[in-house]
Amino acid sequence: MLKRYQVLLPDWLEEYTRHLADRYNLSFSEIIRIQICFSTLSAVSFFYPDYKPGTTIQEISKLAKENIESNLGREELERLISKLYFETRKAVEYRLAREKKQKKK
Repeated sequence: MLKRYQVLLPDWLEEYTRHLADRYNLSFSEIIRIQICFSTLSAVSFFYPDYKPGTTIQEISKLAKENIESNLGREELERLISKLYFETRKAVEYRLAREKKQKKK
């Protein structure tokens, strides 16, 4: 389920996000969600080195680069985004569970 939030961005970040949205034919909101997921997955992997995602940030980056270079198409891009969302959700659930355990102690 998606919820609506207002996000204030500096001009340079809005310009870059709009550039990505235009380049990949995605919505502005979709690009923001992708950026948040990418940074969240990176952060969880950094703060919890014992967490082993099914697909790492490096692998996702490699797939994204291959997609950009070979222009594989919309379906492949959507599959990559779906994989990123899935891995991020698992990482968030892992971090929240770990922090809940630490709170109890």
